[in-house]
Amino acid sequence: MKNKLAGRMALVASLAWTITACTKSNDGIKPQAHDANVYQQIMHTNMTQMNAMKMTGDADHDFAMMMSMHHQGAIDMANQELKNGTDQTIKTMAQTIVTSQTKEKAQFAQFLSSHQAAASTIGQSFDMIAMQVMDKMMKAQDTRFLTGTSDVDFSSLMIDHHQSALEMAQHELTYGKVDSMRQMAQMIIDEQKTEISQFQDWLIKNKPY
Repeated sequence: MKNKLAGRMALVASLAWTITACTKSNDGIKPQAHDANVYQQIMHTNMTQMNAMKMTGDADHDFAMMMSMHHQGAIDMANQELKNGTDQTIKTMAQTIVTSQTKEKAQFAQFLSSHQAAASTIGQSFDMIAMQVMDKMMKAQDTRFLTGTSDVDFSSLMIDHHQSALEMAQHELTYGKVDSMRQMAQMIIDEQKTEISQFQDWLIKNKPY
């Protein structure tokens, strides 16, 4: 009986040590109200603008139009991180986002200036799915634990933002017809997958909760 009791006590002690070792202290950490978070404010403004866009029913045209505005949201968030962030790794990633997505916005603008939109059933299907992707992103961001710490909140919300861009690009590969836009979609998929992984790795090591 004593041996069984001793064994149980040892098991409990082992589990307690494991939980303590794997759990960071949450003492003093309080979530920031989403409406007070500058990154959420940027995203809600960006989403309002995207919802106001007039879709054409042309998958390639609307992909370029939506992704250009989506990129602007990422650029605005990244500039905010460059202004207020303190972690050099995340600030470097923010600068990469500003540089690459500013260039991609110019490519989208060039395409839109020369492409004549032509509505189709396939294009209308893309539009519907693309807006569902955007709504999914906002729901994901609205349920994030926000700390008020620039590096952490930027990284957390950018994961959701990148995921929506990745999904929209995947739908462009399914519904789009123009080679230049399909190539950009694949490039975005490759870029965003890499950056999502980098943000996740950083958060695992640095998040305060």
